[in-house]
Amino acid sequence: MEERFLPIGIQDFEKLRKGGYVYVDKTKYVYELARLSTPFFLSRPRRFGKSLLLSTFEAFFLGKKELFDGLYISEKEKDWAEWPVIKISFGMNSYENNERLKERLNAIVTEHEDLYKITKKNNDPAERFAHLIHTISEQTGKQVVILIDEYDKPILDALYTDFEEQNRQELRSFYSPLKDCDKYIRFLFITGITKVSHINIFSGLNQLNDISLDRAFSSLCGISETELEHYFEPEIAALAKEQDMSVIKTKEILAEMYDGYHFSHNAEGVYNPFCLLKCFDAKRFGSFWFESGTPSFLVKTLQNQPIFLANLINGRKVKEDQFKNYDPDSKNMLPVVYQSGYLTIKDYNPERNVYTLDFPNREIKDGFLNVLLKKFVTVPDDDLGLAIDNLCDALESHNINQALSIIKSAIADLPTIVKKDMCENYYESVTHLMFRMTGYNVVSELQNVAGRSDVIVTTKDSVFIFELKMDKGQDFEKVAESALTQIDANGYSERFVASEKQMFKVGVVFSSDGKGIVGWKIK
Repeated sequence: MEERFLPIGIQDFEKLRKGGYVYVDKTKYVYELARLSTPFFLSRPRRFGKSLLLSTFEAFFLGKKELFDGLYISEKEKDWAEWPVIKISFGMNSYENNERLKERLNAIVTEHEDLYKITKKNNDPAERFAHLIHTISEQTGKQVVILIDEYDKPILDALYTDFEEQNRQELRSFYSPLKDCDKYIRFLFITGITKVSHINIFSGLNQLNDISLDRAFSSLCGISETELEHYFEPEIAALAKEQDMSVIKTKEILAEMYDGYHFSHNAEGVYNPFCLLKCFDAKRFGSFWFESGTPSFLVKTLQNQPIFLANLINGRKVKEDQFKNYDPDSKNMLPVVYQSGYLTIKDYNPERNVYTLDFPNREIKDGFLNVLLKKFVTVPDDDLGLAIDNLCDALESHNINQALSIIKSAIADLPTIVKKDMCENYYESVTHLMFRMTGYNVVSELQNVAGRSDVIVTTKDSVFIFELKMDKGQDFEKVAESALTQIDANGYSERFVASEKQMFKVGVVFSSDGKGIVGWKIK
């Protein structure tokens, strides 16, 4: 087989094309968007090709026709005019404090001032940015193309620190000239992970077109099933050979592991491009996305907000406005979780305008649960896998005492990162997470007409219904008995009556003082 080069980590379109790397042709979208003068915004998870997309726009607007030979756009575009481009990226730096952001903003403006030999007006980045746009347009006699990559990174880096608000204010000021400079701007495209409210980049640009949930552009980043088969047939065959399995089986596992991202209702699913390329390169299936970075912002969220994890990871039904925009002043972190790629659109009810969000694929589900569990249990990382295996064995043998003893050991001490007044949410979340890690079907807060059950675990031959209670200073026996009574009174077991599976009802009591599981009763 002819040697093929996979563009792992390559974000520069010119380098990719001149280096002969495999390129999934997205220039149809580039052509359709570049013809318009409307400012665009796109949110996508990390490592989904946003930077490469902006580099493609840059090459197009710089008139580098030779880089597009053989691609869709080469047959459509006739003019290939050259436009001045201001490209801004926040991706290479960390912004835990305000001084780092100020340094980066000054560096961005200085770089372009030097390029166009523009005299520095003053030390204010926003005023210099406005002067830069105006002067470049006057110098060249053309409008300016502005490409902004990872605009929100300075905000996400500073989440829950004293610098979060300072960084927001700094960005608000820096982006404010975009509205007043509208007549000098030919094209504006902004990418990020989240769409953050309260920044003038959105409130000031009345015509900003957010295409993040637009079905027409749902495959703008990511790799569709059709693209996978068209561009990567040799890699699929090589992977199948290495894994000693059929091509059909290989495709099934690829889909199970890396497919499943839906960025609009009724849109085709797309694969995570980074994971696919890493899988083809390594010729093995792995958790490549999580190996490249962990969701630290989720840990920060659990430290600072009384959030119940089961609400995030159990098929959340929401309205569009609940996950589309991230408001730093709100306690709703769902937009960050969704837009960061840990949840995706799984279903849509047009009559009620309600979306169902859930894990996109197995890699994300397993990685999400595993990373979070390691942060919130007292079991050493090396022993966690063994603890989960033992939990599986206990459930399979119907040894509920052993199963709950394992969980009790894992949450014996309240982690220092969890506030004491949040211990109820912590206990419920970790109990849910540990059961989910077994791979069995786990549902939290299953609704019926009478109420909600806390956790239901279904194995091949059994159903375990757990009702979780805090003791709140009351006698353990009474609290545990009330939990069992609630299971019966609310009919949580009724849907399983017709099943031939053995049923167990369990009342579990936790300490309100942060001392873990007090005890349990089984029926």
